[in-house]
Amino acid sequence: MTPTCCITQEHKLDPSTLSTDPNTQTQTHMHKILSAMQLLWLFEGLGFKGVLLIIFVFLLIADYLKNRKPSGYPPGPFPLPFVGNIFSMDAEEPHIYLTKLAEVYGNIFGLRLGRDNIVFLNGYKIIREALVVQGENFVDRPYSPTVARVYAGNRGLFFSNGQTWKKQRRFTVSTLRHFGQGKKTLELAICEECRNLMEEMEGQKGEAFDPTHLNSAVSNIICQMVFGHRFDYSDDTFQRMLHYLSQIVHLEGSIWHQLYEAFPSIMKHLPGRHNDIFSSYRHVTGFLKEELKRHKENFDPADPRDYIDAFLVEITERTHDPDDGFDEANVVLNSLDLFMAGTETTTITLRWALLYLMKYPHIQEKVHAEIDRVIGQSRAPSMDDRPNMPYTDAVIHEVQRLGNIVPLNGLRMAAKDTALGGYFIPKGAAVMPILTSVLYDKSEWETPDEFNPGHFLDSEGKFRRRDAFLPFSAGKRICSGEQLARMELFLFTVSLFQKFRFSALEGEELSLKGIVASGRIPYPFKILTHTRYQ
Repeated sequence: MTPTCCITQEHKLDPSTLSTDPNTQTQTHMHKILSAMQLLWLFEGLGFKGVLLIIFVFLLIADYLKNRKPSGYPPGPFPLPFVGNIFSMDAEEPHIYLTKLAEVYGNIFGLRLGRDNIVFLNGYKIIREALVVQGENFVDRPYSPTVARVYAGNRGLFFSNGQTWKKQRRFTVSTLRHFGQGKKTLELAICEECRNLMEEMEGQKGEAFDPTHLNSAVSNIICQMVFGHRFDYSDDTFQRMLHYLSQIVHLEGSIWHQLYEAFPSIMKHLPGRHNDIFSSYRHVTGFLKEELKRHKENFDPADPRDYIDAFLVEITERTHDPDDGFDEANVVLNSLDLFMAGTETTTITLRWALLYLMKYPHIQEKVHAEIDRVIGQSRAPSMDDRPNMPYTDAVIHEVQRLGNIVPLNGLRMAAKDTALGGYFIPKGAAVMPILTSVLYDKSEWETPDEFNPGHFLDSEGKFRRRDAFLPFSAGKRICSGEQLARMELFLFTVSLFQKFRFSALEGEELSLKGIVASGRIPYPFKILTHTRYQ
């Protein structure tokens, strides 16, 4: 049925005849009203389905124009309108899916995940080119809906950019060094924590158990540096915080988090596990705010005891530009980053160490033999022993390599238009280095898919460094706690294997597959401890 009314050509208003004088705006308003009437009559003629079709076509065109790729942009699989490639991703093993895409599209390729277009980098050479050679161009982080909600501005150590990031990173590295990183005092604190951990393990009296106390022991090291004290393993508040940290790590690698990042305006109104991410963050930041409150109650600027005190000195005693980030909100978020990074990654690595050496008992026996030869049983290990223990050092490095704790590096953002690997990367583009592709690079490792400590040993059995060993990332954003993590991994590993031989339950098959969250975590397993010497 045709409309009962129509506007003939002679009755249409010509916009060019309208006066631009302010006193003649009545004509302009009349023109707008008539234009709106034209649309209404058109929609009436099309019917409801026709209107929906027009709206859908309009949205398709708008989506295409918004996400149109510039000339020279990296190739990739065809994205669906509105959602892109997000439902093609393997939520359980995204790093494997991405490395397989590199076999099809090359070492630089693009994906669209919801609203975001991301360029993925694969392989040691291209990742080194981006993070080291062009490090200044790829130092900033792109916008993240999760970060915007949790960190509320340009805050924290991991997600901040520009002047704030530079000032906070420099201050943090200097402060951690002052409070022990790389020093003998911290080494003694780690050894003391090792003794506490071994006492807990001995308390299991030969029963199989999940090595959850690794989490408590490792976290206590960063707690002593940031808070100035450790926690008892039975402390309920401490254990709740560790639980919330683990939950964040698990959920930020889940499909729920991917959906929130892709469609934040929709997901924030929907129920689901993504909401648990933010509630967990609230619990942990509440815990940190209480620590800050206690520090302020007995704060002595002349005698800072830890990281929080040192930060309070910067706030109260020194003058800073507001963009430097020295305020109470930021000390909480910096502490959050240190608490998370200083707990989860090292704990996960130690769990992989136990798992691999239980899986390969002949390697565990070689570690025992080297410990006995270099240290014996009469004293605790020290970092001075490390140069004399190349095999154990190689085993720890191979655990980090094959364990692949952080399969996907943090997102970067191009500061300017640039060329990378023959492709055009536009200013503002999000870039994701796939660290899995470096640690498993077939052109860099002799047996990339096997647990082989020989990757880090030369022909004479001496330890050798490998350029493609990048578990801590590379360039300007390299992990600021790398030195601490290396010290912890060596001292905890040697202490535990000096005291115990570890094995699985008889008949139990240990899985080396792992669960990919924001880190790659071993499937839950139980261990049996056997005291090597009484």
